[in-house]
Amino acid sequence: MKKLFLITAWLCCLFATVSAQGFGERVNINDNWSFYLGNPTYAGAEYFDDASWQTLDLPHDWSVKQSANPMLAACTGFLPGGIGWYRKSLDIPAERKGQKVYVYFEGVYNNSEVFINGKWVGKRPNGYISFCYDLTPYINFGGRNVLAVKVDHTDDADSRWYTGSGIYRNVFLVYAAPVHINLWGVSYDVKASGAKATVKVATELVNNSGKDASCQVLQELFDASGKLQASARQTVKVADGEDITNVAAQLSIARPVWWSLENPYLYTLRTTLSGTGKAKEVVETKVGLRMLTFDPNKGFALNGVWTKMKGVCIHHDAGSLGSAVPKEVWRRRILTLKSMGCNAIRTSHNPQAPDLYDLCDELGMLIFDEAFDEWEYPKKKWIKGWNAGEPGFQGSALFFREWGKTDLADMVRRDRNHPSVVMWSIGNEVDYPNDPYSHPSLDSARISQPSVPGWQKTQPRAERLGEIGRELIAALKKYDTTRPVTAGLAGPVMSNETTLPGQLDVVGYNYTESRYAQDHAKYPDRVFFGSETNYSLSAWKAVRDNEYVFGQFVWTGIDYLGESRGWPARGFSSGLLDFAGFLKPTGAYMAALWNDKPYIYAGTEIARGGGRGGVSTSAPHLWNYEAGDRVRVYAYTNTASAALLLNGTQIGEKKPFDDATYAMSWDVDYAPGRLEVVGYDKDGKEVVRDVLVSSDRPYAVEAELTDADAVKKDGVVQFIVSVVDEAGVTVPLADNEITCTISGPARLLGLENGDSNAAVDYTGNALRVKSGRLLAVVQLTAPRQTGRRGGAAASADGPVTLTFSSPMLKKKTVTLNVQ
Repeated sequence: MKKLFLITAWLCCLFATVSAQGFGERVNINDNWSFYLGNPTYAGAEYFDDASWQTLDLPHDWSVKQSANPMLAACTGFLPGGIGWYRKSLDIPAERKGQKVYVYFEGVYNNSEVFINGKWVGKRPNGYISFCYDLTPYINFGGRNVLAVKVDHTDDADSRWYTGSGIYRNVFLVYAAPVHINLWGVSYDVKASGAKATVKVATELVNNSGKDASCQVLQELFDASGKLQASARQTVKVADGEDITNVAAQLSIARPVWWSLENPYLYTLRTTLSGTGKAKEVVETKVGLRMLTFDPNKGFALNGVWTKMKGVCIHHDAGSLGSAVPKEVWRRRILTLKSMGCNAIRTSHNPQAPDLYDLCDELGMLIFDEAFDEWEYPKKKWIKGWNAGEPGFQGSALFFREWGKTDLADMVRRDRNHPSVVMWSIGNEVDYPNDPYSHPSLDSARISQPSVPGWQKTQPRAERLGEIGRELIAALKKYDTTRPVTAGLAGPVMSNETTLPGQLDVVGYNYTESRYAQDHAKYPDRVFFGSETNYSLSAWKAVRDNEYVFGQFVWTGIDYLGESRGWPARGFSSGLLDFAGFLKPTGAYMAALWNDKPYIYAGTEIARGGGRGGVSTSAPHLWNYEAGDRVRVYAYTNTASAALLLNGTQIGEKKPFDDATYAMSWDVDYAPGRLEVVGYDKDGKEVVRDVLVSSDRPYAVEAELTDADAVKKDGVVQFIVSVVDEAGVTVPLADNEITCTISGPARLLGLENGDSNAAVDYTGNALRVKSGRLLAVVQLTAPRQTGRRGGAAASADGPVTLTFSSPMLKKKTVTLNVQ
């Protein structure tokens, strides 16, 4: 019988800013922390003297603010770890007495220990998992309260990529009545019947009042305009104690608007808990409705529309910002990826910041949510360079046996209400041959990636993959059965000999396009996709031309820190976007492959040899050469035909679309001026064009604000800073050093040029442009900063003045009125 994994019309939610943790009244406590890099004795004590410590605001990643060192690990970007302490005074008003007080951390890397008023309240080893502690027994209501956090990243080569160190995501205090909604305590399952949707809402209640309680739960669903669509009210008895009370409600929507990639429509669910005291607990949740279908022969459908996932794998850093990445930076990155035709993101290889999921819900991007990169044994961590020298073996395997199922459950409970999340992954390349598991099948087969050949009898046996997988899947499905469970398999040649692939609802193949047809025939009920692929045309065609392969996730969407091939490279540079979020030529090539809209990109390089030669997918976007140079001009395009114009005159013939390359090229003699590639539809009508203009010498600095809506109190703004000639044309060959100075209530978070040189100082307020530009990221209204780049920030509201300057160039001054 054909296996069909069908998820019918279910409703998802995301927790709005009212309550990202899903219960209570939250208060952001990111501001005014004291920090010390080191491990002073008794730093968790209530009256420890931290007067000499650095004062800063969260999120904070201390590793990226240090200097890279070739003696450190290539896998984590040659940046240090260590131990750091954070302390903060808390104002808990006397009138809060009688309420519960929690602290909620979105993420701390790693091995965090939390103290309140000198009392130890808990430890969380996993640096990617959000977690919460009850502080109530130790709070001095109306008095002095001190929260302290120890972060121990002594094992600083514990990952195959850069992790960062510190409290690198948001932190909240959460107030709640003794009877309240549980942490991440609202979930949904929706059924469709004709044109209607029936929403089953499950709400978990906890009672710490010391007695049984009677309360009311009101569920109200509003559309995007604020109009009430459905409601349900219940009175329930909540028993005192540790047991959770589950409250089920049902809402009917007569004419639902489905969440889709083109129209990511979000409702708002308002959950009100009353009868628990004077105050009502109100939790607002953004809601998206959509249907998922996974089929072994037809692939993937969203709301009944068969769709190819055109995905990218991403890590969680942003170059010079490290792992403390503002939401606005992710917004710009996602919008750029979406403009390329990308419609899905893989959270390689760990849960990421809630901001990312919220943005994908809002902007219409699918998420393949991944939990682990290793299980019970550590993978190799390359110290000198990728696959070079002797590896290290630090890693999360150290705490997997104790924490793995809890971490997985917490990921699912936190993220299960996001419409963007369509798959859960329990691991990436956990079956990598001989890293660590081995099997006799390796004596006769190998994978496409570098690996130790042959069966290594002393290595852990591969059969453990199925045993562990079974346990993880069972733990996951306690909390969500509406999405398929998958894993990114590195070596189906070995894992196919275990029970793991058969336990998965959907099977991910990493760099194994050659086995698609073979395994589709051998395992006809298997639903599979390219969970990790390169950005070649052949990898895309393996998806495009095979209905049963529902998508690909390119490695990688964005350049990332760590996994360096060796000093002085600070990261891995296979991204479609660079560290600064600028489109690379390879990204432009993928845009031609993926885009449903007409697309064209002009790239050039010195012509080598005669004729067109092979197709380069890395031709830079510039038109500056020497007189007499023979230049090859590429057009990466999906249009029916394209032509080349130089200074308004067509050069050579119009060329038809070539499915074998998705590219056209012309060899021309260089002449300065305006170079254009023009794309035409099948009727010969122009539909798109790309323009290159020769630049003159550097003359001035320009700065373009990427998003005017970000200019607000506590907003983060980004400027594309360019070196231009006297005509205002960006000079792509320029490498001038830009200095950023700020006056007013703002501070510089970082400058990023997209270069991979770890020997460059990325921690200051000056940096050279690359290809004539860089990105400046600025936090508005940021008081109480000390010891940070760009100078201390003023605390009052008012205008912010930014000056971008470079020797011998005309400077650029920008004034922002922050309200």
